Amino acid sequence: MTTFDDILEEAGKFGRSQKRIFCLLCLVSMPFAGVYVGIVFQGFTPEHWCHDPGMSQISERCGWTPLEARQFSVPRVNVSAGAGHSQCEMYDKDWNNTAFICDDTEDGFSNISDGFPIANCKYGWEYDYGGRKSFVTEFDLVCANDWLVDMFQAAVNAGFLFGSIVVGYLADRFGRKMSFLMSNIFNGVIGILMAISPNYVSLLVFRFLHGLGVKGGWVAGYVLITELVGVEYRRTVGIIYQMFFSIGLLILPLIAYLITDWRWLQVAFSAPYLIFLAYYWFIPESPRWLLSQKNSRQAVKITKKIAKENRRILSNNIETLKDENVEAATASFVDLIRTPKMRKHTFILMFNWFTSAVVYQGLVMRLGIQGGNVYVDFLISAVVEFPAALLILFTIDRIGRRLPFVTANVTSGLACFIVALTPEGMFWFKTAVACVGRLGITMTFELVAFVNTELYPTFIRNLGVSVCSALSDVGGMVAPFLLYRLSGIWLELPLVIFGVVSFIAGILVLMLPETRGLPLPQTIDDIEFPDRWDFPFRPLGFSSICFWRLFLIHIYKS
Repeated sequence: MTTFDDILEEAGKFGRSQKRIFCLLCLVSMPFAGVYVGIVFQGFTPEHWCHDPGMSQISERCGWTPLEARQFSVPRVNVSAGAGHSQCEMYDKDWNNTAFICDDTEDGFSNISDGFPIANCKYGWEYDYGGRKSFVTEFDLVCANDWLVDMFQAAVNAGFLFGSIVVGYLADRFGRKMSFLMSNIFNGVIGILMAISPNYVSLLVFRFLHGLGVKGGWVAGYVLITELVGVEYRRTVGIIYQMFFSIGLLILPLIAYLITDWRWLQVAFSAPYLIFLAYYWFIPESPRWLLSQKNSRQAVKITKKIAKENRRILSNNIETLKDENVEAATASFVDLIRTPKMRKHTFILMFNWFTSAVVYQGLVMRLGIQGGNVYVDFLISAVVEFPAALLILFTIDRIGRRLPFVTANVTSGLACFIVALTPEGMFWFKTAVACVGRLGITMTFELVAFVNTELYPTFIRNLGVSVCSALSDVGGMVAPFLLYRLSGIWLELPLVIFGVVSFIAGILVLMLPETRGLPLPQTIDDIEFPDRWDFPFRPLGFSSICFWRLFLIHIYKS
């Protein structure tokens, strides 16, 4: 029986055909960046204050700007600390029955306004747009309703959670290519519907559906390219596929700078998915999936086309091509926690997936609330993601997986602590350290995906990755609430939380075994009772004790 990996030896493991398909699929990661963290630009909250119809009439008579009128209609807060005007309260005063003089100054007015009653905003808000429009200003998601902004980001992560499961099932049932194309149709249509949402409820529903389609389509593309290349190229294509997400982050602030309306920005995020429908003519179905469906004729046909484009000649062995993925057991969730080491691996990986998502999204969304030039800050923080992939590629085969994994977690945690405790005046120092933290958590995010595949036996590997990575979507749902709610208490408090969980994640990684240079486990017994010896990375077991005993006996006799 000839397997697909055997045929790839002849057809080319990563030839011109796979490189062309790989380049096309990498483009899918770029708009994904806009969907994932576009809230920084689509959901920004500008300076705002209560709208007062009575003061608006006086303002028009006196020729004041909205900011000048705010001095009289809105009370000041924390005057001793130099803070500004209240964003959620107003003077409960009928200005039409007040002898108001246009020449009054704010200081003079404050002497007579101390006894004015204060109430929450009754007539909506005024915004200092700064040339940009967000869904926050359109739907008045401020003050008592500001938690609805958190829901916007939580909704897309909930969509990610269900999307990876639903589209994953469809990809196994109907094929990688078909699921990828159908996801793109869904993404384009839902994204446009988001852009024309008449109210916040419909926006939230479409946001959830958008997340469902985008994450599933992205995963389908990832699976398709990894199944088309040789085993030794899967790591490289997987990391580079994720690098194009970082390229999308670089382009995102430029697009947001040019498109200042959140609705048109949403169109810009969604339109590429409709363009990707042209891939129907340029990418093939996965031969591996076709073989698993007993469709060897179509698998042979596609493999021959790949070989032809790679300028390779296939032997007659291709006619005996069969499915090499016959599973020896049926995977179930219980297998992930049934035995001690499997249970330990599962819980540690789950926590690291959760931590990676919370800290990564938290650091990105924090750019929208820390002040400064959000476009420049976003661009600088996106640039530092590229060294992350390069560091992974150059270290994991030289010094192993565990040390870079631990270092990345600890580095991001330490950076969060330093930024939180650094005075505001040291802006560039804070920015530089924050970039180091962003580099560390990006490495962590990519490493946890890679290590996850090496710590589960073959028959349960896909299920293990799916279950553990689902915690990243849970973390994504928690991140906006953690960031926006805690920052209201102290702006840097979320960073302290991020630092704590990153340190804990790094310590837990020390409890995982090193897997560099070791074959992938095939059964649960390979995890629980390993035949291979990888001391000093593993505590001494029975086989190791026997080895050392025989070794010492040999030395003694010599």
